[in-house]
Amino acid sequence: MACRLPLRLLTWDVKDTLLRLRRPVGEEYAAKAQAHGLEVEATALGQAFGQVYKAQNHRFPTYGLSRGLTSHQWWQDVVLQTFHLAGVQDTQAVAAIADELYRDFSSPCTWQVLEGAESTLRSCRKRGLQLAVISNFDRRLENILVGLGLREHFDFVLTSEAAGWPKPDPRIFLKALKLAHAEPATAAHIGDNYRCDYQGARAVGMHSFLVAGPEPLDPTIRDSVPEEHILPSLSHLLPALDRGLAPGL
Repeated sequence: MACRLPLRLLTWDVKDTLLRLRRPVGEEYAAKAQAHGLEVEATALGQAFGQVYKAQNHRFPTYGLSRGLTSHQWWQDVVLQTFHLAGVQDTQAVAAIADELYRDFSSPCTWQVLEGAESTLRSCRKRGLQLAVISNFDRRLENILVGLGLREHFDFVLTSEAAGWPKPDPRIFLKALKLAHAEPATAAHIGDNYRCDYQGARAVGMHSFLVAGPEPLDPTIRDSVPEEHILPSLSHLLPALDRGLAPGL
């Protein structure tokens, strides 16, 4: 029987794993528009944002760094296109809204820590595990984590903007392993996205856990992920580690 290496490193996704927005994007956008005298339905903005964000990611991956964009410019364009698709043609007014929204989403006040996140991170630290972030976020993430009191738990925070590659690109996971001086077999990644987090980590030889959350998993995903790799909530991680599952995943 092959020797199993002990787990040394846990890497974490952030959005919808450790943090989430206090209210949906459409509501945030609609409230900001109202403050500027524009009435736009939150539902329309939310639907438009989903379409625009997907297209922008496809056209300019990793915040358009390879095309000379900054993440600030990338997000401004997303906001402008979102409002345009929702029926607002006043580009000048939306430009002012976009600037304010960028600042708002930089603020810890716009985000909330998910239940069990802080206690789980603290307990993992007490066990002597290295903790790090691998996130498809931009440069604002460090300050958000500091403001919410979570940054102190991590040895480093690696965003896709800083790395130059988004999950599930293997290079961002390999970069994190290099920073941690860890072998893939001694590391596990925790995240809520099947493709970016669960499959991305496993593709480079890391272990991984999929945070399912309150909504039922897609049946196709559930059928392809062993039950012991699924965390209904973050509070299930420590019992999974206690059962010795992670080193032998």
